[in-house]
Amino acid sequence: MKDALALAKTKKQSAKGRLIVGWREWVGLPELGILAVKAKIDTGARTSALHASKIELFEKRGRRYVRFCVHPLQRRADPTMIAEAPLVESRRIRSSHGHLTIRPVIMAVLSLGPLCWPIELTLVDRDLMGFRMLIGRHAIRKKFLVDPAKSFVLGPTLK
Repeated sequence: MKDALALAKTKKQSAKGRLIVGWREWVGLPELGILAVKAKIDTGARTSALHASKIELFEKRGRRYVRFCVHPLQRRADPTMIAEAPLVESRRIRSSHGHLTIRPVIMAVLSLGPLCWPIELTLVDRDLMGFRMLIGRHAIRKKFLVDPAKSFVLGPTLK
């Protein structure tokens, strides 16, 4: 992993020492079983969001959880992945259209290029949106700089 990080930094590093990403990148959510999903890097969004359907809250071992379906490929219903995670909280989120919704929030490990780290992720139906996932500014803060003229700079996620 250190070799991959060193290679990425030598090729794609900014003057501030941060990795450069494009406006869209392939990412993974390995703990949820999602190896690759195309994500939009959205510095206008505070929180990251994942397209989810059939969102269901439940209790397991005295803790609140959320179970949901994910369709990681854009404009496709297959494959369908069923995931579950501890519920961090339910949060009011204002969409880019100004609509206020209450969304479940989970913690998930995000893999982007050679790096993996935990992020907060809201679950919402993004079926009509262009990307199944948005990476908000809090998830990339102090890690990356975004080059809006580039796409898929870091290549595929870790194997």
